[in-house]
Amino acid sequence: MEVKQSSTTAGKPIRCRAAVARTAGEALTIEEVIVAPPKPYEVRIRIICTSLCQSDITFWKLKEPHGIFPRIFGHEAAGIVESVGEGIEEVTEGDIVIPTFLSDCGECVDCISKKSNQCSKYPFEISPWMHRDGTSRFTDLEGETLYHFAYVSSFSEYTVVDISHVTKIDPAMPPNKACLLSCGVSTGVGAAWRAANVEPGSTVVIFGLGAIGLGVAEGARLCGATRIIGVDVNPDKYEIGKKFGITDFVNSTSCANKSVSEVINGMTNGGADYCFECVGLTSLMEEAFACCRKGWGKTVILGLEKPGQQLSLNSLVVLHSGKTLFGTLFGGLKPKSDIPLLVKRYMDKVIENLT
Repeated sequence: MEVKQSSTTAGKPIRCRAAVARTAGEALTIEEVIVAPPKPYEVRIRIICTSLCQSDITFWKLKEPHGIFPRIFGHEAAGIVESVGEGIEEVTEGDIVIPTFLSDCGECVDCISKKSNQCSKYPFEISPWMHRDGTSRFTDLEGETLYHFAYVSSFSEYTVVDISHVTKIDPAMPPNKACLLSCGVSTGVGAAWRAANVEPGSTVVIFGLGAIGLGVAEGARLCGATRIIGVDVNPDKYEIGKKFGITDFVNSTSCANKSVSEVINGMTNGGADYCFECVGLTSLMEEAFACCRKGWGKTVILGLEKPGQQLSLNSLVVLHSGKTLFGTLFGGLKPKSDIPLLVKRYMDKVIENLT
């Protein structure tokens, strides 16, 4: 299919600025880079807003084999379609879009199923390349390849993203709010709404009140949870969390001689219906499981721990407790169908808060 190219830059390389990570853990440098035109089934996007996610920091610090440099990080963003490659029908130049690290091809068994949001045609990996041909669309002015991150690389004025990672949204959505639906807030809200399916009247515990944790609180509130307990090391998070539905707060550094799970079990008469770990520490994952109610409790892992870290659980407790522990990417949401729903709920003021 021949694509109508209306922009003056369509089909041409674009020279723009980007924040480039040259070495693990060292400061990013603002450089001029070259962004190639999109290939078939790709979209070149002008980034309007981007935000920083803890996952960017985690991988920015890592050395080989997981840390690959030089790289353009960033994966929470909103932007405008500048041009499209061949075969693109669902977006066109000028559309407002959200790129996501998780793909949604709409064709594979997982994307068609209501049970999964993990595309098997374009599976999620922390890849330095584009999905379809295993190459990069970025070079510096010397011609050196700059690697992608999480299929988005939004710390650049322009980026190229596969169409399976692009969702068109209502242009009335404020871009500084829309970019938060690209990862953190969607992950949190989705974890309560889709992944855990929090029931009305339930008790929820959230470990970590960052963007994802506050998103979980908002999602749990929308689902009708009556008690939402936030756990954090920063007491100021309680006042912030109240706006998102937090009803109780536990400062994990002020539990005297008790563990956090012991404190939570005492507060909830035996454990919470749902526990969400949103920090990315195996110790907190284990604590979340320990204060999840026996018989029916669900523990949901959202935080990203360093690759290779292991959970340690008592096998007898797992067998006898009847609890469930699972992880979820993007809160179980399907980007192309669920992000527009979240946008509508925000525009309709059903979702009252975005961090």
